[in-house]
Amino acid sequence: MAKAKKATQASRKAANRLLADNRLARHQYEILETLETGIELLGTEVKSIRAGQANLRDGFCLIRKGELHLHNVHISPHSHAGSYFNHDPLRVRKLLAHRQEISKLRGQVDKKGLTLIPLNLHLKGSWIKMTIGLGKGRKLHDKRQEEKRKEADKDARSVLARY
Repeated sequence: MAKAKKATQASRKAANRLLADNRLARHQYEILETLETGIELLGTEVKSIRAGQANLRDGFCLIRKGELHLHNVHISPHSHAGSYFNHDPLRVRKLLAHRQEISKLRGQVDKKGLTLIPLNLHLKGSWIKMTIGLGKGRKLHDKRQEEKRKEADKDARSVLARY
């Protein structure tokens, strides 16, 4: 019985694992809101992402004709596929979200001068999902202030851990 329970916990953990993360985005932008979306992928892209060969660093999202599109995200070609069957690494990919969510994001991006940034790619069950964030660009002094705050929090945690 214990083996079956451990197996289900392990499979559940594997089913919700992080595949790619954009850590620089949280430094460059103040993330105001996040949204989990689906992503339209080709078969070789799925295999490459599951192998950990995706780079979200320079990516951004645009809303065109009522659809959400992902630009400039590099997914390396699959190593075990021929050149004919492989995908273009920097192609524009469609993100899957409800119409109301897209219109809400469009209103915020147009009014406030915010931008949509891909934050991470992760598995949710057997599906690959992308978390995008509505972000406001940080100035240099804002970045420094955030670093000071993080350092103070880290020091406070270490002091509490000692006692």
